[in-house]
Amino acid sequence: MIFTLELIIFGYLGGCVFYNLLFSVAGKFFFRKEKVVPEILSDCRIAILVPAYKEDNVILHAAQSYESLDYPADRYEVIVIADTLQGVTINTLRAEGITVIPVSFNKSTKAKSLNAAFAQLDENKYDMAVIADADNIPAPDFLQKINIAYQQGYHIIQAQRVAKNMDTPFAILDAANEIIANHINRKGANALGLSASVIGSGIAFDFPLMKQCLKETEATGGFDKVLQQLLVDKGYKIHYVEDALIFDEKVENAAAFENQRKRWISSQFVYLRHYFLRGFQALLKGRIDYFYMAVAQNMLLPRMLLLAGVCFMTCIYLLFGKYLTLSPLAWVICFGAYAISMMLPLPGKFYTKYMFTVILNLPRVMGIMLGLVFKLKGADKTFIHTTHSKTSIDNPLINVTGK
Repeated sequence: MIFTLELIIFGYLGGCVFYNLLFSVAGKFFFRKEKVVPEILSDCRIAILVPAYKEDNVILHAAQSYESLDYPADRYEVIVIADTLQGVTINTLRAEGITVIPVSFNKSTKAKSLNAAFAQLDENKYDMAVIADADNIPAPDFLQKINIAYQQGYHIIQAQRVAKNMDTPFAILDAANEIIANHINRKGANALGLSASVIGSGIAFDFPLMKQCLKETEATGGFDKVLQQLLVDKGYKIHYVEDALIFDEKVENAAAFENQRKRWISSQFVYLRHYFLRGFQALLKGRIDYFYMAVAQNMLLPRMLLLAGVCFMTCIYLLFGKYLTLSPLAWVICFGAYAISMMLPLPGKFYTKYMFTVILNLPRVMGIMLGLVFKLKGADKTFIHTTHSKTSIDNPLINVTGK
């Protein structure tokens, strides 16, 4: 009985570690960028949709940042979807020449805001739609990179979201998590022939496709999970463009970190239950991409919980291995493999500048993640808003992120 339990625990945690290692190695050594063919390019007409819920502190600066894009001004339009913004903010945005679509809901969600905007937009006016968060700031060549990928035949594109700030321990950890997630869930997935995961912002779509998919999307939390599942269900591949950068504010304190992760973990477990059976049915039909999105990703323990679990089991076997069946070496190897999978994506400058801060704060973060397991009830039915305040970019890793 004890041996069976040991095998189950090792099988699950070891499987999660193997998944991370496989995708990490694939992203590092087998990811290939598409070749650019400039002579076939034209400038697509792009609608940049920015849902803004109570984001008066940052939305004006974020919206103005699109004015510096290196892309023909008459080929894109910034559209702020104003949900519970102050009247003075809306008036200022309009005075700056930014299109504003006010919306109001009893229960706000990003999907509702986007659907309300699409209902008012002329489908014949745009080729593509880009979704950005209210705190996002694009790199000057952001639309150029998106347009190139679109012209090469990729009609669902995930850009690389990078940290806007790294000014607190939690922001550093959040930034590291973003780098690792980009590498494993997007670079690694594409390298293995699978769809990249969408994040919820920095996404570009064929305009009619996006409009249709959003009509089928109903989610309070986990909007991105529902959307990516719909897309792969329709037979589309999600392409990752590493060179298209969009900056995103990282959480600065424990309370914001807890709220954000609570939303993420809750949606993961909810959609695992929702898609579990359909995922295996799809696998039997050879639809690997659907299974990967529906089941494989959602069965994984979140990285911090997995680290806590592997550390705990390794310590248990090192201390009490003589009373147990499995060799402690198996858990040591498992721990080493997981460490490698997490370290491969991080640029060298991260280790010299931030690694000590990460190590000091890991125990606290793992404690928060473990505590969240007991606080998930009802989180998927509640819109948990993360407040933003940063209007400038301060990321010393930007020249080496993903390299």
